[in-house]
Amino acid sequence: MAQSAARGASDVTPLRSTPSIPAASAALNGIRVLDLTRVRSGPTCVRQFADWGADVIKIEAPVDTAQFGGPRSGPDFQNLHRNKRSLTLDLKSKAGIEAFRKLADTADVVVENFRPDVKTRLGIDYETLSQTNPGLVYASISGFGQDGPYAKRPGFDQIAQGMGGLMSITGKPGEGPMRVGIPLADLTAGLFAAQGILIALMERQRSGKGQWIQTSLLQAQVFMLDFQAARYLMDGDIPKQAGNNHPTSIPTGVFRTADGYMNLAVTGNNIWTRFAETMGRADWLEDDRFATAPARSENRDALGAEIEEITLTRTTAEWVDLFNQAGVPAGEINNIEQVFQNPQVQHLGLAQPVTSQERGDTHLVGQPIVMSRTPSTIAAPPPTAGQHAEEVLGELGYSAAEIADMKRDGAI
Repeated sequence: MAQSAARGASDVTPLRSTPSIPAASAALNGIRVLDLTRVRSGPTCVRQFADWGADVIKIEAPVDTAQFGGPRSGPDFQNLHRNKRSLTLDLKSKAGIEAFRKLADTADVVVENFRPDVKTRLGIDYETLSQTNPGLVYASISGFGQDGPYAKRPGFDQIAQGMGGLMSITGKPGEGPMRVGIPLADLTAGLFAAQGILIALMERQRSGKGQWIQTSLLQAQVFMLDFQAARYLMDGDIPKQAGNNHPTSIPTGVFRTADGYMNLAVTGNNIWTRFAETMGRADWLEDDRFATAPARSENRDALGAEIEEITLTRTTAEWVDLFNQAGVPAGEINNIEQVFQNPQVQHLGLAQPVTSQERGDTHLVGQPIVMSRTPSTIAAPPPTAGQHAEEVLGELGYSAAEIADMKRDGAI
């Protein structure tokens, strides 16, 4: 579909034909995304479009204030904002809002994660922008939803982890709730928003119309409870903390070895049989305490103690090799340095080189998806604030004198 038809306007300013930064991929060529996001959930969403070749324009305040979570030179900012252009705009000024609305008329997607009332107060909400760009796909990420009793609460990942049930099932029994070591609610909310945008863009090919996509940290976290949520909804079972033990598949968990720890995943009777034979304990298969899955669940502590008596006799590497040869899932437990030294991780190319404007030659985490024709790359480092202001405004038809006036007045 032609861009003008997709956006629902016949006189839309065409997309850039000579980009100042190389495309990260050919997959989303021709899609323009305006990035109004901050912190993590929103930038996680937008990164999916930047890394797959969309023209992503990051809208920032003219005064480059400290970024929440660290400076522009910090690892967090660098990893979230690659493959973008930057335009500084004062959205509280008449000239800034006018420029943004012109830009929004050329966009396929707008992504924001303000508190729910901010976009309406600024006059950049979906209802306003879609009047002149009916093909616009507008995504909003919030802490708890765009409406409802908690809509105005400030959102934060750890708050969502707690309210969404994750902390109640993480950690060892009796030691109190525990957060997971990554901002899971932030990350998954961003990824779900990106998925929603792609769904809306696909639907727009048929209808020619955009729509408003909404998700929140709380919604994402509850969805990610997955089978634990289903256990409650279907059976009334309220899951509890199980530490490193899997709540239903026994024995699956962390076991000590002669030189550290390893993970084992013994699920189903076939793997249980191979596991017992590899351990030299075929007698377990006839032991009433362990012979069936319900029995192993009932006697998990006794089984775990017997297993660990044996696993302590060999190193992690020896056990991992033995189990994998036998078709029993097993793996080492790496720290982050060991992760990126792992030969399979290196083979997959997850650490990708980039020359940062603030840090020089470094590496960032690449996309975890392999595409046979349109792969993703880290083609450009994060922009400096307003680095592409003249370029983007020039594409909208602003003259050099008009841009100079906007700079003088603090609109950009």
